[in-house]
Amino acid sequence: VLGALGTRAGLSRLCDSSDEEDTPPEPQEGQPGPQEEGNEDEEDEEDASDPSDGDDVEGLCESESSSSSPEDDGVPDASEPSGEEEEEEGGLVLPGILFSSFPGKTHNHSTTKYVPPQVRKAQETLDDKKREELGRLKKMVNGLINRLSEPNLSSISGQMEELYMANSRKDMNDTLTDILMNACVTAVAMPARLVMEHVLLVSILHHNVGIEVGAHFLEAVVKKFDELCKSDAEGKECENLLALIAHLYNFHVVHSLLVFDILKKLVSTFTEKEIELILFLLKNVGFSLRKDDALALKELITEAQKKASTAEKKLQDQTRVRFMLETMLALRNNDMRKIPGYDPEPVERLRKLQRTLVRSSGSGKDTQLRVSLESLLSADRVGRWWIVGSSWSGAPMIEDTNSKTQQKLHVGKVSSKILELARKQRMNTDIRRSIFCVLMTSEDFMDAFEKLLKLGLKDNQEREIVHVVLYCCLQEKTYNPFYAFLANKFCEYERRFQVTFQFSIWDKIRDLENLTAAANSNLVSLLAHLIRTKSLPLSVLKVIEFSELDKPKVRFLRQVLSMLLIKADAEELTDIFMRVSDNPKLGMLRESLKLFLTHFLLKHAQAQKSAEETALLKERVELATKALEAKEPKLKL
Repeated sequence: VLGALGTRAGLSRLCDSSDEEDTPPEPQEGQPGPQEEGNEDEEDEEDASDPSDGDDVEGLCESESSSSSPEDDGVPDASEPSGEEEEEEGGLVLPGILFSSFPGKTHNHSTTKYVPPQVRKAQETLDDKKREELGRLKKMVNGLINRLSEPNLSSISGQMEELYMANSRKDMNDTLTDILMNACVTAVAMPARLVMEHVLLVSILHHNVGIEVGAHFLEAVVKKFDELCKSDAEGKECENLLALIAHLYNFHVVHSLLVFDILKKLVSTFTEKEIELILFLLKNVGFSLRKDDALALKELITEAQKKASTAEKKLQDQTRVRFMLETMLALRNNDMRKIPGYDPEPVERLRKLQRTLVRSSGSGKDTQLRVSLESLLSADRVGRWWIVGSSWSGAPMIEDTNSKTQQKLHVGKVSSKILELARKQRMNTDIRRSIFCVLMTSEDFMDAFEKLLKLGLKDNQEREIVHVVLYCCLQEKTYNPFYAFLANKFCEYERRFQVTFQFSIWDKIRDLENLTAAANSNLVSLLAHLIRTKSLPLSVLKVIEFSELDKPKVRFLRQVLSMLLIKADAEELTDIFMRVSDNPKLGMLRESLKLFLTHFLLKHAQAQKSAEETALLKERVELATKALEAKEPKLKL
């Protein structure tokens, strides 16, 4: 190093200039401090340099600086370690010392931090340990996946869960996804049983460990499928990826929404390759799709028929198009025989195995990822809303906040009286307040229905619509049919609203003794209207224990049944009571209703009502009793 520096006189001048620059004038406010960067090459030179040489140079610099500028008391000792680790233009870096020839360059020694070589080596050692741990983890997961089969699926899923508990979930998700993709996505068609077993393992981990396991794997598969669809790949990678998506749907990891999105995308392109993929997907999950959403499947078939009629001349292989349309028609007509090679038995067998290995009490429907194709493909740009606690930062969120503020402003246009009323009615969340304001400011039930749908509520949030509608209906001083017509509209729109109304009404029936007379009367009118319009079946009354009837429940039942018998015409009445006549599980309800109609309702009517009303009621009770017995088995032992 001394040889590189040259003569003692040159070193003296260099140290002189360095000392002068190390005592700058006072920095002005707002003036930015020096930016410091690290240089790996120079760090290596520092590590390799001889410490004895550094000591000699430090001593030379101390003597030279003291002789050349003795009045410069504010200059820091050159032997103090400096935070600079870069040889800048015009400067030279030595271990623990910096010479710089930039005039006016300031150095803030109090804020800089020197990283010793030992610390840098420790960081490198940590990186090496991390790589070693990941390599060991990959070997363990790879060994488990290689041994995976149906008989040992239970033990392997248990060992995978232990690995998830012992390691970082991100590392496990990345490792498992990479290994499964390498195993299942090849240029040749993979055996269906092998793909099903691999996906079943993902499904079990998805339900037992957490939904981020299935979400991570699903996102990787969908992005790879989209990438290969855009390229002209000759192999069977697309079929293998589509098989993974199909079985993720079969084993309740993803909702049918994604499968329909993929089918719509393939139908819109409609080339020979896409027709093969449509056939492949429908063969695997067609009948499950029909069971989940028959209307969406019907729309897809109609769209495919239009595409086939317009693109018929362009396609060379007309038999494949015809075969695809025949397969779709077989699905629509629920005719399994017309689909060659269709065998649902392997999937059903593995579903039974899944039910034994999944620890949650439900069938797994609640953990299904209801995510669209567009959301998965744009996850890096707009975030992963389907994973709870997923961190994300990006510019598009600014646009989302604008739309949210506009929606809040729209709700905020409601008068202060309505908002005060919402507060008095204990609408204590933003969602409930929004629903309440829509109900109070709508022109009619159709206007309220459309506005409530435009709120864009999710699954659990949609239930609040039912709760608020029922609450408002019971709070009215006199019965308002607006709520009954709105409830009927929601029940016709989606079955999930019908189920929510049924459970909410059950809760109110169990709590009849705590309801006011007005609330009780409103509940009777609402329930009678929903049963008359077939929004709810008569079996909604099965929640009542007829063997333990108290006075509030007897009064409630008498009012509901009287309203049904008098207001409904003969045909409606027969239809209402016949809906519960053919279900063997409702035998106790049928017997209880017949007993209640004859002993409680008629005797009370004879004592309280006029002769004409009693005669009409007796006639309707006989009609209802015949309807209840219409489809009962004739032979009773």
